[in-house]
Order: sequence, then C-alpha cells, then structure tokens
Amino acid sequence: MGTSTEVEFRVLTIPDSVDAADAADFVAMVEVRNEIYRQISGHNDHFISAAEILPHYRPTPHERRLGWLVLEDGRPVGRLGLDLLDEGERNSAIVLIELLQEAWGRGIGNAGLEVIEAAAKADGRTILQSWVEHPDVPGPRLVPPTGFGSIAAEGHAARFLSRRGFTLEQIERNSAFDLTGSFDAVEQLLEEARAASGDYRVVQWSAPTPEEFIEGYAWVKSRMSTDVPSAGLDVDEETWDADRVRIHDARFTETGRILHVTAAQHIATGELCAFNELVIGADRSEASHQEDTLVLQDHRGHRLGALVKCENLLTWREIAPDSPRIITYNAEENRPMLSINEAIGFVPIAYEGAWKKVLTQ
Repeated sequence: MGTSTEVEFRVLTIPDSVDAADAADFVAMVEVRNEIYRQISGHNDHFISAAEILPHYRPTPHERRLGWLVLEDGRPVGRLGLDLLDEGERNSAIVLIELLQEAWGRGIGNAGLEVIEAAAKADGRTILQSWVEHPDVPGPRLVPPTGFGSIAAEGHAARFLSRRGFTLEQIERNSAFDLTGSFDAVEQLLEEARAASGDYRVVQWSAPTPEEFIEGYAWVKSRMSTDVPSAGLDVDEETWDADRVRIHDARFTETGRILHVTAAQHIATGELCAFNELVIGADRSEASHQEDTLVLQDHRGHRLGALVKCENLLTWREIAPDSPRIITYNAEENRPMLSINEAIGFVPIAYEGAWKKVLTQ
C-alpha cells in the first residue's frame, strides 16, 4: 500500500526583516531554494542568504513578486514564484516551480503549476515565461526556434515543461571566469579596446549611483528590455528613472552587498552608452555575479563591450580579491557578447532554457 502525503502551497509573507516574528516561512523558502540550486548545478555559487534576497521581494511601483512555500507533510520541499511587472498593459509573468529532487514524481509540480496559472489569470496575465537550468543527460536534443544551442530533451525539467504546454524559445549559456588565474588575456583585450574607443572615456562607481550618472544609468538600464536578443519571448519595454535606480541600488547596498558599475561615456556628449555590472554578497569569499551588460545600438562597433567588461574585471580584483570566480549568462545567439567572454577566458559551465506558455481563458 502506498503512503499518502499532504501537500500545502503556503502563500509567502514578505517580512520586514529575517528576524521578524513572521519570517520563518521566508527563511525556509530561501534555504530550500539554495539546496535546490545546489542539487541542480552541483555547486554553491547560486547561494544567497535570506537577508540579502529579502529586498528583492519587496514590491515596488514597477513590480511585484508573489511566492509560495511548498510543504509535504509539513516539511519544506520547494517553492513557487510569480513575478509581475506592473508597467503599462502587461500580459506576461515570470514563473518558477522548484522542488527538491526527493519530491519529484509525486504530482507536486503539476499541482503547483495549477496554483501559478490560477494566480496569473487572476492578475490578467496570459503568458507565462520561465528560465530553467538543464543539466545534460544522454539522448535526443531540444533546439529552440533561434537555432542556437540545445538542451537534453529527456531531462526532468524539459519533460515537465514540454508536457504542460511550454515551448522552448531560447538557450542561455552560463559561463564562469576564474578570478584566481591569469589576467593576461583580459589585459591584452583591454589594450585593444582602449585603442579602438578613443571617443569614449571609462567611468566607474559602486552603488549608490552618483547623481551625475543616475539619469544616464537609468536610460541604459531601460535598454536592457529592448536591445538584447529575446527570441520569441514576450519582453516589453521598461521605463527607468532616477527613483527606480535608487530602489534598484538600495536592494544591494542595504544588506552589505556590492554592486560595481563600469560604463563607457561618450566624450563629446557625456552620454553613457555601455555598461557592465558586477555583484558580490556580504561574504566577499563567495562567487561573484555579472549582472547586466549592454552597448547601446548606436554605439556598437567601437569595442565598448570589451572595454567595460575588462575594466570592471581589473577593478574587481581589488574590490573582491577573495572571490574565486564570476558567473554570467548570455543568450546563445548573442555571438558578439559570447565572443568577448570567450576571449576574456569565460568557459561554459551550464545551459538554461527560456520557456513560454500561452494560457487559455
């Protein structure tokens, strides 16, 4: 006889702090998140503390994050998430359904998807999108419509999403750079980039963003929604202003994390036209993460991508000398940025699939 279990999807309360009386579920959610990512990736570079991730769950005028703690017989075994952008007429949402491996195969993911879809429909969202890491396994491959990259069709997450109406739209490459190794390639590439970018100067800062750069930074941040490859995904233009930048910066600085930005500024106009962000947590010995990188379309062809990446890497050695490596993500069809990463010394360590499902009413 099988043993029945009780599954609960408990709506997350976002506490004022991780020490608050109502913070237990939030802390449990982060702990199970970290273990799930360790199981999937085989390393702890995706770890983040509950205190450091909490600011990213607080609602802003631009977005909300809904969450559920998944419990089986009272024990946390996973989490659900629904991220909702609230600018203009939005009809899409970013979803996550993540379970510990020991909870797979018992229908919990199916039930969780029903919870997610109901919440999305209640908010007027008709398109679900999700980014999922896919460990490699033998067998047939799934290739997105872009024709760039592939994932194993028989992987657990690929089977789950494919059978439940999601389509694979894009592959993202997860790459790592060894901060303990040689920087010779970085220095050589930087020298070449400096020679090709004479009309631009490099400016740098750690959050909070200085007032002299805040409007320019807001503009280039807004272009992340329009100027990077998005395949068949539903990506609407975002509006950024100085207040949004301040909210963004505070999410990092209030918990002791470092967000360092290197940007290229057009000398003649003062316009910021390329930037690269690096982040590390309060524990400076953990892995670093490269966040956004962009060169505005009108300023491409001057080696600005290499310029801001290499300048930031050299500065980062002084900011976080004990960090072992940097993790970054790029669309497989984004060959210009991948070429820069490869020349620097980034190597592929994993692949993510970007998935999309259109809901029926």
